[in-house]
Amino acid sequence: MLRPDYASAYERFDLAALQRQFAGSFEEGINACVECCDRYADTDRIALRYVGQDGTSASLTFKQLTQAAARFANFLKSQSIGKGDVVAGMLPRIPATIITIMGTLRAGAVYQPLFTAFGPRAVEQRLNTSKAKLVVTDPGNRPKLEEVNNASTIMVVGGGAKPLRPSDFDFDAALAGQSPSFAPVLLRGDDAMLLMSTSGTTGLPKGVPVPLNALPSFRAYMVDAVDLRPDDRFWNIADPGWAYGLYYAVIGPLLLGAATTFYDGPFTADSTVQVIRQLDINNLAGSPTAFRLLIAANPATMAQIKGRLRVVSSAGEPLNPEVIRWFASTLDAPIRDHYGQTETGMVVCNHHALAHIEHVGSAGLPMPGYKVAVLDEAGNICADNHPGVLAVDMAHSPLHWFKGYLQQETPSIGGGYYRTGDSVEREPDGTISFVGRADDIITSSGYRIGPFEVESALIEHPSVVESAVVAKPDPDRLEAVKAFVVLAAGVQPTAALAEELQIFVKRSLSAHAFPREIEFVTQLPKTPSGKLQRFILRNQEYAKAGK
Repeated sequence: MLRPDYASAYERFDLAALQRQFAGSFEEGINACVECCDRYADTDRIALRYVGQDGTSASLTFKQLTQAAARFANFLKSQSIGKGDVVAGMLPRIPATIITIMGTLRAGAVYQPLFTAFGPRAVEQRLNTSKAKLVVTDPGNRPKLEEVNNASTIMVVGGGAKPLRPSDFDFDAALAGQSPSFAPVLLRGDDAMLLMSTSGTTGLPKGVPVPLNALPSFRAYMVDAVDLRPDDRFWNIADPGWAYGLYYAVIGPLLLGAATTFYDGPFTADSTVQVIRQLDINNLAGSPTAFRLLIAANPATMAQIKGRLRVVSSAGEPLNPEVIRWFASTLDAPIRDHYGQTETGMVVCNHHALAHIEHVGSAGLPMPGYKVAVLDEAGNICADNHPGVLAVDMAHSPLHWFKGYLQQETPSIGGGYYRTGDSVEREPDGTISFVGRADDIITSSGYRIGPFEVESALIEHPSVVESAVVAKPDPDRLEAVKAFVVLAAGVQPTAALAEELQIFVKRSLSAHAFPREIEFVTQLPKTPSGKLQRFILRNQEYAKAGK
């Protein structure tokens, strides 16, 4: 199949034409659930293919999902939850998750994802930001909410195994009593449909409102970069508790009337092969960290899926050249790197559906609908092959939808640009090459981790007086979290204490954010005014690794 030319698609991009592909009007009234469900409800199309850890499978048609979403929306209405209110979901990859998301959107409410690996402290911070009126969770995650100071109503999925708390709602029982019809609440393009969180270097995670105006961007990515076709079997292995999973494993494919895939289990080479074979997956998306696990697997295991994958998309961190070569030689599959953020969605890609020049190690070219620039510290555009910060030219990027953080200043927006904080270089042919973070954010296994949140968790331990958290180069995770810790008077630095601090942070925050290494020090580098200089410690770690 001949791929359309990128340059032509970029030059001829027409936002109005793209918006006309939606049922609703971004100016007069639109509902995300209608766009993702109702439009395909009169067909026999599958919306969700689900595989459990034991290999059992199930599916939901678009009609079934539309009706289930209506039942959930009716429940929300019975609880006086509606337009603009926040509903949080702390759920694994199960059918109830996609029902919760779509039902929330149908009611005109705002969906907030809570990653299931979050600990009580991380959950509390995000719920305090959103003021969520309802939290939907499962029995495995319900105990975390006991340690959260929050007044949200709680609904439990699959709570039949043991008695619910008297104040909790049972998901299945609550929906069974509701009507499968609910008139969708129409919103305008500027209205929020999602509330995400993004890590910062100088404070706790910030709220990112995602408006319905983001839907065209999500659709464009699925078409141009992922190349999702009507006869594809698509699986994005990213968790819907994060942006890439929620944007492009749930909303993105459903917008096109394509089924998405949920696997409720840990990512391993064996489980990946099992799901690909069981569901005949031919379009795969994920992160380099997950893909590197496949490289380390038994070659005989991976040989079972050679030639099955038509295209593979990678996001979350730069794609290693060895991964590209391995996919080509071992799986006979092209894998391409895509770049984006929670605040932007995907903006720079090696597009599967568009023909353009590609370089190994390059993030690619701006998606049609985005104009990007590489800026120096003064805000000037850098010459080619000179590093600077990747920025989105907002006035000339019709797909750009991020306007600022929830009730917080957004210093990354200024002079007409949104600055991503990522250091890149522009090649003379227009392609963008990733250099590194321009700030202290740590990119580990595809997750972006703000040092401040980890530092705050560490100093809650009675043995810790001060802490500084930085990135350390890691061959498997790209970067690992390392903490420098100043102990309280009289406390002795021991290996046992280091392990205790690691467990303390893991339980409080999440499994991906705890420090893989802790170094005890007597003092931290600071400016004369007392500001922590993390860059000194980070540069030391990179120098030790020969980077």
